[in-house]
Amino acid sequence: MLDHYNDRWALITGASSGIGAEFAVQLAGRGMHLVMAARRGDRMAELARELNTRHGTRCHIAEIDLAEPDSGALLFDELRRMGVEVELVVNNAGIGMIGQVESTDPDDVRHMLNLNLLTLTDLTYRFLPGMLERNHGAIVNVSSQAAFQPVAFMGAYAASKSYILHFSEALWAEVRSRGVTVTALCPGVTRTEFFEHAGAPGWLEKHISQTPAKVVKQALRAMEKRRQYVVPSWKDYLVTLLVRLTSRRTAVNESKRYFRPGRSDRDAGKSD
Repeated sequence: MLDHYNDRWALITGASSGIGAEFAVQLAGRGMHLVMAARRGDRMAELARELNTRHGTRCHIAEIDLAEPDSGALLFDELRRMGVEVELVVNNAGIGMIGQVESTDPDDVRHMLNLNLLTLTDLTYRFLPGMLERNHGAIVNVSSQAAFQPVAFMGAYAASKSYILHFSEALWAEVRSRGVTVTALCPGVTRTEFFEHAGAPGWLEKHISQTPAKVVKQALRAMEKRRQYVVPSWKDYLVTLLVRLTSRRTAVNESKRYFRPGRSDRDAGKSD
């Protein structure tokens, strides 16, 4: 567990926008140095300059496609060569897909699962042993409110987030007595680029949402309290409880009315 932040290093995947970028902002404000990993190096470089000016933060930019099978190993080896000891890993990188089965490209699904599941798992298992050896450190794995139920028209995505939740909770139970914590962050609708890229443009404007700043603030608070998971909004948390009380049939059928693609959106489920 983090005793303090100052002059320690955090690795943030998917740091070029949204929740990942907000983690960078808030952790820099607490005195951490950052390894920012994502595909869009220009965005991360701009954010790094801003954080260095504001906080004196040292930032290492890793421009990498984390959906590639060997990306976790490459990133881990790069940091080891640099001599960077990572105190906090934020596994935030991920994408979503919304669409009907017949309009979904299996290659896009595999790409999503590589990013959402395999790289997250790989990085967790690569960095966790060093934390356990030092008896301090933390990992935040970004899941979703969707982790608590099956969701029609985004079945593979929701299932991937359930995996992250269960995986993180299991590790939390294993390592919590050894000075290390693993927390699953399960946000509801958040004001990011997620829905635009997932195939539901305009969806965000029609629903109540929360800011990345609130999500990250709640995530860091939960991590500091050594909690196994956190749903940042109390309204979203109540929804997760209601899902447990209703039948699974009802829960998944109810989900259909939220993400059913329109007739003009036959190909909207494909990720970019």
